Amino acid sequence: MTAFNLNRRTFLSSAGMALAAHSLRAIAPARANAALAQTSGKADHALTIDPCTLEIGPGVQVKTLAFNGQVPGPLLRLREGAPVTIDVTNNGPEADLTHWHGLAIDSLNDGAMEEGSPMIGVGKTQRYTFTPRPSGTRWYHTHAAAYDNLAIGTYTGQFGFLIIQGKNEPGHYDQEVNLAIHHWEPSFVPMVDTMRDASANMPLTTGSDVGYKYATVNAHMLGAGEPLRVKQGQRVLMRLLNASATENVVLALPGHKFTILALDGNPVPVQKSVEVLSLAVAERVDAIVEMNSPGVWILGSTKEKARQMGLGIVVEYAGQTGTPVWKNPAPAEWDYTQFAHTRPAATPDETFVLTFRDIGPQQGSKFDTWTINNKSWPDVDPLIVHEGKRYRMVFRNGSGDQHPIHLHRHSFEIAKIGEKQMSGLMKDTINLMPLQTVEVDFVANNPGDTLLHCHQQLHMDFGFMQLIKYA
Repeated sequence: MTAFNLNRRTFLSSAGMALAAHSLRAIAPARANAALAQTSGKADHALTIDPCTLEIGPGVQVKTLAFNGQVPGPLLRLREGAPVTIDVTNNGPEADLTHWHGLAIDSLNDGAMEEGSPMIGVGKTQRYTFTPRPSGTRWYHTHAAAYDNLAIGTYTGQFGFLIIQGKNEPGHYDQEVNLAIHHWEPSFVPMVDTMRDASANMPLTTGSDVGYKYATVNAHMLGAGEPLRVKQGQRVLMRLLNASATENVVLALPGHKFTILALDGNPVPVQKSVEVLSLAVAERVDAIVEMNSPGVWILGSTKEKARQMGLGIVVEYAGQTGTPVWKNPAPAEWDYTQFAHTRPAATPDETFVLTFRDIGPQQGSKFDTWTINNKSWPDVDPLIVHEGKRYRMVFRNGSGDQHPIHLHRHSFEIAKIGEKQMSGLMKDTINLMPLQTVEVDFVANNPGDTLLHCHQQLHMDFGFMQLIKYA
């Protein structure tokens, strides 16, 4: 099998997992095999996928893949509505591709092979050409499958911030910081309660999970990099991104509150100040923090073990010294509804009900297989939509895991969480809690194949994907 085929979701595991030839055709739309776009003339931006070694802490080095040899990759600031060309050159070990997460662009340039985006061969360059929209905090990252290879896919450092500038900026602030969270040195471990609650009413299986040795903010373990330096009275705009392959995070900054301006780059209908942030894999939060509590603090995970792994950054006020302080915040439950209107969302034209389940390891594999309505990718039936119509997707989590569900090329409006109706809150990724039901609406306004999937790499690789097709 070629590296091209192995890198997509056609994985043949050493344990004997196999897919028939018709499944291979289902995974890779015919146009995905088209020749790479010609790269005549100079692009507006150039990225390279490079092997590199990072020193994330004193004496702690990790080997990874990164854009332009840095983590996060270069900050890309694009203007909403202004066409752009970006060349991506693959100097990595296998075919790869780059996804422009949160943008409403065409399928070919979106960067998902399941939609028809071409892979970038080793040593080759792909030119992405699109008109970026909507404005807000987006990001770019690899969309390669990993399966049992923890040295590729989103386990690597292949991610960066993508800021789409529009007419409406977040408001007055004195300083802007972009903070990306990532976990390093992954290894397979027995299924643990990182993502699931081992209680009697949770459906549990015995497949492998992924554990990590280290965690960083902007590729530095807690205390290893430069502190975030602030001054009393400043308003700091923090753009936070969870770029982990599999781990959701909960963060706090003792003595301070986060005023939430946007989720996944989209302005929230109701701005609210909270002490604790929850970011599932691929989620972003834009928040203003008023610096009114002088000292040296830790902005980090609320879990002590995670902070010990490195998940945090020191916040240092001008003129203040001493050991960084951590204080446990009061217990708080993250609730999307607090940022939305309480009135019901508009009535959809059609509703799709999607039930997600873990059916355990299949055909000798050591990894759990995931299903949508009892079928696993690539055998999942596509959702058929008509341009201009509004659709509701009812997500039913039949498992004990959390699932950050991501919709490509569109944003969705959260309509209901459990029994709570809501409207106005637009996102591209939503975290589905164990055994929870959530309803989201999207307007079919961007024709082309559209991928819906769990953004947890291990779940996505083993069946948790579905296509939406325009009639």
